This record gives sequence, C-alpha cells and structure tokens, in this order.
Amino acid sequence: MTYCVAMRLDAGLVFLADSRTNAGVDHVGAFRKMTICEVPGERVITLMTSGNLSISQSVRQLVTADAGANSRSLWNVNSMYEAAQLVGDAIRQVFARDAAALSTFGIDFNIGMILGGQIKNEPCRLFMLYSAGNFIEAQRENPYFQIGEAKYGKPIIDRVVTPSTALDEAAKCALISMDSTLRSNISVGMPLDLLVYQADSLRVERFVTLDENNQYFAMIRKSWGQNLRQVFENLQNPLWHGDPAQWPNALTADWEGNRDVHLQRPPPAAPY
Repeated sequence: MTYCVAMRLDAGLVFLADSRTNAGVDHVGAFRKMTICEVPGERVITLMTSGNLSISQSVRQLVTADAGANSRSLWNVNSMYEAAQLVGDAIRQVFARDAAALSTFGIDFNIGMILGGQIKNEPCRLFMLYSAGNFIEAQRENPYFQIGEAKYGKPIIDRVVTPSTALDEAAKCALISMDSTLRSNISVGMPLDLLVYQADSLRVERFVTLDENNQYFAMIRKSWGQNLRQVFENLQNPLWHGDPAQWPNALTADWEGNRDVHLQRPPPAAPY
C-alpha cells in the first residue's frame, strides 16, 4: 500500500510520499512513488502514485516518455490542466490494454494519482486522478489531496493546514501526518520523499529523501508523541453528576430528561 499527501498553498506546493508497496510476513517491498519532471526556469511537475504498481508504472512511462516534437508528454504540455488530461488519457489507455487480463486473475484495476506543479506563465495547480482517468483540482476550500492509507494522517492536516499556511509549516504538518500513518499501518513505510516547491521558482530547490536515520524526522516523531501525551494528561478527567452551574465542564448533570437506555428485565415465564 502507500500514503502520499500533497498541499497547494499560497506560497507553493508540498509533496510527501512513502515508498512501501507491500508488507507481507516475509516479503517487504519498496518502490518510489514520486516522480519529478523539472525543466529549470520553465516547469516543475510532480506525480505521485498509489494502487497497483504495474499499472502506475505503465502510466508513468506513457506520460514521461519524450518521443519527439509530435508527441505529448509532461515535458511539453502547455498547462497543468493539459498535464492532468494527459495522465487521465494514459490511465484509460492502460485500462483498455490490461483491465480484462487483470480481471481474469481476480485483480482489480486500482490506481490513484496526485499531479501537481507549475508551468511558466500559470499558477501552481494540484490535481487528483482516479482509476477511470477522471480528475478533480484542489481549491481554496480543500487545499490538499491524499491517496493510499489516508485516514490516519488526515486529522492533523484538517486542523492545521489552510491556503495561507507557510511552506515549512505545511511540510512539518505533512511529516506529522506521515508519522501518524507509519505508526498505525504496517503497509506504509520508509524511506520518504519530500518536495517543497516555492511558487514561481520553476526549479527544485528543497527536496530530500528521509530514512530511519534522518535526525529531523526522528525529532518530529519523538516530540510529537511526547507533546500529545502531555496534552492528554493535562485534560481534565470526567466529572460525573456535576452541577453545570458550578462545573461548566461536567460530563453529566442530573439524569432527569435523559433517555434511559436500560432495558427492563422481563418477568419470569409462567411455569407449564
């Protein structure tokens, strides 16, 4: 499985991906989920994938192969919207070629992709693509996308990230989101690829691959866990049957008016 998250902010874009593809008892596999197409001063486009590895690798090959001036690829499309269309078309092409054969062996056509970046003379844009090749674009109301094991890392992003969030703050939030996922799901694993892109720079200036020995990520994991425990311990314990006039944070007050969920024990059955 996998976990990837991307954020579109006023200041630019943040991408983070793990590299685990399976985690069986005696077989753990790792493949990179992030692909970057960079032409300094002209474009930076990032693609992240989840789902069936053979499908995603086929799609990636189709959209990144530069077969000449007469072919479209991520290297020469004129806009990010056109790039999203290109990837969607590639997903449908692979589906037409492989879906029936995969189905014969009981394998679903399963793929999810996040595509984001900037092409000169247009703003940063971020898209999420589905198995049917259709896609949606990130908006101010929803400035981030996740694919793969998304549920564990979603709460911290919902609480912290807005379009005005600074890039380094967003990167820190993405790493905490990843740490929550790593702790709760064995199918997500290191190393991690992190790209922080400054809007209008049109070049990759902040990219890092993090493994278990990365000191910053180790500090994030340790500090976040310790601070969560401290916040939890500082929360007031439940106060039962407290008077709300005296204890505004009372968990319960008078039982009157509350619905009783206790069943009445039926009378014993009459003897035959």
